[in-house]
Amino acid sequence: MIVTFIISAMALGFLGSFHCVGMCGPIALSLPLQHLKGIQKLYGILLYNTGRIMTYALAGVFFGMIGLSFRFFGWQQWLSIILGSLLVISFIVQVTHFKIGKKRFSFSKWNLWVTQWLAPLFKSRKKHTLFLIGALNGLLPCGLVYIALAGAIATGYITYSAVFMAAFGAGTLPAMIMASYAAGWITVPVRNKIRKALPYMLAIMGVLLILRGMDLHIPLISPHLNHANAVSCP
Repeated sequence: MIVTFIISAMALGFLGSFHCVGMCGPIALSLPLQHLKGIQKLYGILLYNTGRIMTYALAGVFFGMIGLSFRFFGWQQWLSIILGSLLVISFIVQVTHFKIGKKRFSFSKWNLWVTQWLAPLFKSRKKHTLFLIGALNGLLPCGLVYIALAGAIATGYITYSAVFMAAFGAGTLPAMIMASYAAGWITVPVRNKIRKALPYMLAIMGVLLILRGMDLHIPLISPHLNHANAVSCP
């Protein structure tokens, strides 16, 4: 089953990687790599992305604990259905521009806190700072990461959740490496189109989570959930 999770997570990361370029591309393009050439530059880029993926994996551990607690009480199916429904509702709200009240939840303070730690690192030429930049980058608010976290929680295991998030990060690698090498290779209009596609990815992930929670015994899409091993943790 873990192979299925890895494939689906990498596919999500790869298909959504152009969104990552639109959101995280400016950071990737601003990395202090000017003094590095050839293999050293590639090593620096990989260090940055390793830090980013490590943060995703740690987030997977944390949210995996939540998923495991639901699995312990036998609520895994309901959790998957609820998370999927929330993603579908989010899709509907975004495409219809429906507003609930006047106030919107904002991550501005969190975003400011992260960027305050990020800013000084761009002035350093030490290679380990590239890893730290990536690790902090992974903490920035991102809709695509939230989709991945929903899938990670639904796995019901801490290990699976961490692997799911690491595989998701690995799926974004090709586009992020290209972004670090090729400044301006993706234009603003293209980035805007990619952002508009994100709600539809929400809907697809939501439907898949709902189907998984329905326990329809469909291989890969809605596999049988073994409740007998609900408290186990591989």
